[in-house]
Parts: sequence; C-alpha cells; structure tokens
Amino acid sequence: MILDTFSLSGKVGIVTGGGQGLGKAFALAFAEAGADVAIAELNPATGAETVREIEALGRKALLVETDVSSHASCQAMAKTVHEAFGRIDFIMNNAGICQHKPALEVSEAEWRKVIDVNLNGVFFCSQAVAPYMKAQGGGAIVNIASMSGLIVNRPQMQTSYNASKAAVIHLTKSLAVEWAPYHVRVNAIAPGYMNTEMAAPFFADPKFGGEWFEFTPMHRPGEPRELCGSAILLISEAGSFITGETISVDGGFTLY
Repeated sequence: MILDTFSLSGKVGIVTGGGQGLGKAFALAFAEAGADVAIAELNPATGAETVREIEALGRKALLVETDVSSHASCQAMAKTVHEAFGRIDFIMNNAGICQHKPALEVSEAEWRKVIDVNLNGVFFCSQAVAPYMKAQGGGAIVNIASMSGLIVNRPQMQTSYNASKAAVIHLTKSLAVEWAPYHVRVNAIAPGYMNTEMAAPFFADPKFGGEWFEFTPMHRPGEPRELCGSAILLISEAGSFITGETISVDGGFTLY
C-alpha cells in the first residue's frame, strides 16, 4: 500500500535543536510516524521535555547535549546515538540561529556565530552520521534551509542568515551527489515565515508581520506541523528517488 511507504516504523533518527519550535514539531511527527528519536540539543531542559513527549507516544527517545558548531561534539553525538540504538537511519539538521542587523554593523564574531551554527553545524552533523549510514547500506539527511537562501528578505537586514542558508542549499546538492553511491539521500526544506515562539513578536509588529504577510499569497504564517509532511516524505521510502532537492514550504512567498 502506498501509505505504508510513508511509515518510519523501525527507523532511528536524530533531530538537532529538537527542544523547541520547528525541531520539536519534527521530532514528535517522526515519533508519531513510528521512529525512535534522539534529540541533539544544546539546552538540556527543553530537550528533556521533548524526550518525555516522545516517550509518551510509545517511542524510544534519547537526549544528547550537542553543540552543532563543534566538530567534536557532533562526532560524539553520532557515536552516542549509534551505541544506544544500533543504527542511524536519518537526521534532521534543524538547529539554527538568525540575526537581524545591517551588514555594515555585523561584527566578525556575530558573522562567524551564524555561519558556525547554520552552515558548519549542518556539515559537521552530516559528516558525523554518514559513516554509520554508509556502513548499514543507506540513510536520509534532511537539512533545514530557508526561503532566505533563495531570496533577499525585507524589510529586515540579515545578510549572515541569508548567506548561511544559501550555502546549506548548495551543500545539500553537493553531499547528495557525493553520497548517492552509498544510498544516502540528502535533501533540504526551505520554510517561509513559520509560527514559532521566536517569530511571534515579529508577527505582531506591523513593520515586519504586515509586510511579510502582504507578500505571502496565502496571507498567513505557516504552522510548524505544516513542514512535517515534507520531512517525512524526504526521510521515508516514499521519497526513495529524491535527492539533492530543496522543497520550499513558504505559502507561496518566493513566487513573487
């Protein structure tokens, strides 16, 4: 049955930044689809709450405190997950940060922090899990990019974020080509403006939310759960011939 190909039953996955926002929504959706899920999170408090909610769904869960900007931390995280579950079938590289600041005012440290988390973190985590996937005969990597990697946002200035997400999109393509012989598929999702805790204050500000939604054909923010279908497609057997792609889930924002 076609619906069976969307099941994640028997699979083990990792969600970085799974303690809140989009990451938590992904983690719970994967558990609902049948997966056991490890939460790679820098904040142990929020990560532990997500673990409890996954376990309440009847799935196994594990919290691994992880700094995705650290190569060593990512390597240790992958090793811990593999030792705990015996395999790693997928990873959702979700952890990320954003900064609204004119380029002329961005310090070297601020620039490096955004690139370290948003780009280096995706690479370090992918590099950490890929050997396990190769050894077991395959796996799936899904990176959270952004529509900001495809367009330049307005009215906010966020050059570091835009550049990091554009790089994630091309990193996704590059790894997809390199790891296809190992049956490791690498794809990305490019969300638009999503209704998360961090975004809520901006939605209430006419300077931001008003302009953002005016130029979104659907005239509203997306809900975190509305990203989960695309993620499950890209991770599951339903997406077995999809690699190197970036799916925009933005309410049509990038159509203009």
